[in-house]
Amino acid sequence: MRTDIFARLDREPEPPKIEPPRMSRHRIALFGGTLAFYLAIVFAVLIGSWLVTLDWKVMLFRPYQQWPGIHAFLDYYVVLGQRGPTAVMVACWLGWRSWRQHTLRPLLTLGASLLLLNLTVGAVKLGLGRLGPHYATQIGSAELFAGGDIFPSGHTANAVVTWGILAYLATTPRARRYLSAVSAVVSLGVGLTTVYLGTHWLSDVLLGWAAGLLILLGLPWVEPLITRAEDWIFAVREQWRARGRAVPSVPVAAGGPRTVLLPQRASSDAMDEDPALEPVAAGSLATAAAPAGTRPRAHTAHTVRSERTPITPVGSRRPPHADRTPRGGTSPARPMSGG
Repeated sequence: MRTDIFARLDREPEPPKIEPPRMSRHRIALFGGTLAFYLAIVFAVLIGSWLVTLDWKVMLFRPYQQWPGIHAFLDYYVVLGQRGPTAVMVACWLGWRSWRQHTLRPLLTLGASLLLLNLTVGAVKLGLGRLGPHYATQIGSAELFAGGDIFPSGHTANAVVTWGILAYLATTPRARRYLSAVSAVVSLGVGLTTVYLGTHWLSDVLLGWAAGLLILLGLPWVEPLITRAEDWIFAVREQWRARGRAVPSVPVAAGGPRTVLLPQRASSDAMDEDPALEPVAAGSLATAAAPAGTRPRAHTAHTVRSERTPITPVGSRRPPHADRTPRGGTSPARPMSGG
């Protein structure tokens, strides 16, 4: 009985092939515009422009003090942008889809997008080293190259990628439109929540939105690599299955018993027709098989089990006893003792 996860996949009907999104001209234009916006945000923060001044105004406004009633709710809402919980939730849904649709593309696409997110956003975070609002040291400063890691906002970029991947993998245009709207609202809310809590500058959130959108728009370029990875995984699975079905041959140990196939005995009718076919005694076979010049060993001829004379038991199998009288018999006369 097969117990691997692919056993269930083989029993499911394979759905029609879903074409992944292509890198159309419209998509390339969106990618180019988003990349220009990304670079503009970075440049504006580097030169300490009006965007940095706006960051300080929002931070000194302290939104968490202006609307304290929603603070408890936003503490939980911001979890929708944390990489660990969101990745587990989305992976469970995409894993069920992979199980039903006989394909690993949803899970591989999620893994590729998260890998790109960690590489691109993490590199910019460590390279610019910006400090957060709670750790700022000089009013009006961009707080760059100070050992921080908040620019761009990881919560915002992760919300865009994690929830946007559901719209990217949608099977119908209608579902793609609805999921795109839901992911946009969720990622927008997560970004503004980090500004409300004072953990990110406003420019961090703007750059996080652009970083996540760049990854979603550029995923069609990664689709060939995802397809090759899926084909390789299924090829390895088939090799394991073939190795499990192969039956290894058991070698015969030296000096061990061997099975010798002897020709079947000719029937009595064939012996009557051909005089050459005559039964040969077991001793003559041993003598003929012995090499010349050697003394043949004596062999005792054994009859075949089917040729033995059947022995039919007669009477009772119990040994006779002198002091017992057989049933139906007359007991012998005993001498009378005494007078």
